[in-house]
Amino acid sequence: MHTHQLVYGCEWNDETGKTNGFRKFAIDGEVFLYLDLKRMEWISPMQQGFNIQQKCNNKTISLAYWKDYLENECIENLKKFLQLGESSLEKTVSPQVSLLQRNASSPVLCHVTDFYPSNVTITWMKNGQEHYKDVKAGKLLPNEDGTFQKTVALKAEPDEWRRNEFSCVVEHQSRTIRKTLTEKEIRTNDEPSAPVGVTVAVVSVGILLLITAVIGYLLYQKKRKTGFVPAKSSDSGSDSSSQTAAQA
Repeated sequence: MHTHQLVYGCEWNDETGKTNGFRKFAIDGEVFLYLDLKRMEWISPMQQGFNIQQKCNNKTISLAYWKDYLENECIENLKKFLQLGESSLEKTVSPQVSLLQRNASSPVLCHVTDFYPSNVTITWMKNGQEHYKDVKAGKLLPNEDGTFQKTVALKAEPDEWRRNEFSCVVEHQSRTIRKTLTEKEIRTNDEPSAPVGVTVAVVSVGILLLITAVIGYLLYQKKRKTGFVPAKSSDSGSDSSSQTAAQA
């Protein structure tokens, strides 16, 4: 089994007006034939493709067609597509930046999300200088709404980032954001969650009141069924006991 690939297209620089076209074939991921528009010929970078190169160069009509298509028709289509998609291609969404940490011994994550377009530069700084030691960048991932997210991890001991100024700098075409690593700024799983505790407490009190109400209701129903009547108070203990027994 072998994989045959064909790629062709064109490029246009809207500032300089420079254009470029390409058409190439590959087998198993290696290019064996491509079209050179400047030299107006097919070229094979490997010996196995020399025979095919010669056959393709003999087809002058095909060469002229692809040169015209890549330098003219393809460029015009590209300009039309860019114009139609201008509103989407030129929109920008500013990133949201958070400093996250699972626990005190885990790396600190500079989590950048909800940004568009996808081009973003995330840099950890130490005392104003770019810091690359023990820094690991994650993959660019898509969000469901069409925006993107990316995480860059910094492995540093708490004592180190408390004694030095560490900050995560995010550069996006919408704006530049700097987050300084401090105990107040960082979010960690070790932090107690007050709202959840309050909710649990309120729910617990509610359940307790409900249980008390149910027990009271059941006792009331039992009293009605048995015809129980509370005994009247008496100064004599023996008379009170007799009266209670009689009434019961």
